[in-house]
Amino acid sequence: MQKYIGILGIAVLLGVAYLLSNDRKAINYKVVGIGLIVQLCLAFGVLKIQFVENIFNFIGRFFVQILNFTRSGSEFLLGNMMNVQSFGYVFLFQVIPTIIFFSALTSLMFYLGVIQVIVKGLASVLTRLLKVSGAEGLCVAGNIFLGQTEAPLMIKAYLEKMNRSEMMLVMIAGMSTVAGGVLAAYIGFLGGGDPVKETEFARHLLAASVMAAPGAIVIAKILYPQTEEINSNIVVSKEKIGTNILDAIATGTTEGLKLAANVAAMLLVFVAFIAMVNYVLGDLIGQYSGLNDYISLHTPYKKFSLETILGLIFSPLMWVIGVAKEDVMLMGQLLGIKLAASEFVGYIQLAELKNAANAVHFTEQKSVIMATYMLCGFANFASIGIQIGGIGSLAPNQRKNLSEFGLKAVIGGSLASLLSATFAGLLY
Repeated sequence: MQKYIGILGIAVLLGVAYLLSNDRKAINYKVVGIGLIVQLCLAFGVLKIQFVENIFNFIGRFFVQILNFTRSGSEFLLGNMMNVQSFGYVFLFQVIPTIIFFSALTSLMFYLGVIQVIVKGLASVLTRLLKVSGAEGLCVAGNIFLGQTEAPLMIKAYLEKMNRSEMMLVMIAGMSTVAGGVLAAYIGFLGGGDPVKETEFARHLLAASVMAAPGAIVIAKILYPQTEEINSNIVVSKEKIGTNILDAIATGTTEGLKLAANVAAMLLVFVAFIAMVNYVLGDLIGQYSGLNDYISLHTPYKKFSLETILGLIFSPLMWVIGVAKEDVMLMGQLLGIKLAASEFVGYIQLAELKNAANAVHFTEQKSVIMATYMLCGFANFASIGIQIGGIGSLAPNQRKNLSEFGLKAVIGGSLASLLSATFAGLLY
């Protein structure tokens, strides 16, 4: 029965979106149904059909190969310090260079028009299947590869004229997916330098990012249904990154360096803050109140901590989407950390929790897979500011909508990611 509880979870997730909808009577249930079927088919293909699994593995090996290319550049700068066997898996050395190189590669592919061709093809499928506008389809498809402020560049000419329903989808699509650069980074440290594990996690992370596209449309069109006429024309804005190939690579490298520095600084601060909060909760409050002993006996944790609080808050939701009861608090912890800090911190904790040698770890491999899908998105409170600043600079007249929709977009992005995780759990 536990396996099929996820069906109830899907109903609960859709119910939350329904309760938050601004116009329940206008919801197009046909679009919702088709979107859910597309998500289900993608999950079924990746987890149950060898041919589809092989396709995702092939694309995943491309990402793994990029990691190898990055290591070549890193070894030139860092020498033997890149040796995992000698120095262990050092996050700064193994992950940060990946973000920089992939950013440069993405910039080059954008300049050459490769990304635009792929995205336009995916957008045409989304537009026909799910009855979204051409601009929406382009942005949603672009978010599979690009970040939440880069993908809107592809529809820059349309942003100012978008209605509120379309803008809601643009925001939720950005919140429910991740950029290619950080996707490659996640593959790197979840795989821990093992090519086999890297390929496996690459397949699931790619599937999560692709599944998030129809999921974002389903949730966005429940939260803010489309009532205006739909313009299905698909025209990519003529935005270029750089004036030539070398300039495109240089621009991408610079942007990647900024992103990598931001990620490193953010992780340092958030991990340090979590440690500080846990010291107060566990070593002071928990120890002197006797709460640590109770928690150690009745939960997976050894003492009172921020993870304990988040795990308790979100564990009912984790149970209803089909997570094993032994792992619900650990999954709840990851969702809470993702919302409060970022998915990067969440994946760092997942890398620890999936290791059975650690004192606190997942008991089922299904939980690891579901967590991989659940964390694959930018839905956190900091992203509200990022979208207001990034998309708002492209379309100043939309700043009011961006500010108004911020919290709802975080919830929508989280619901889309949770839908993907639930489907993965049902079929695993």
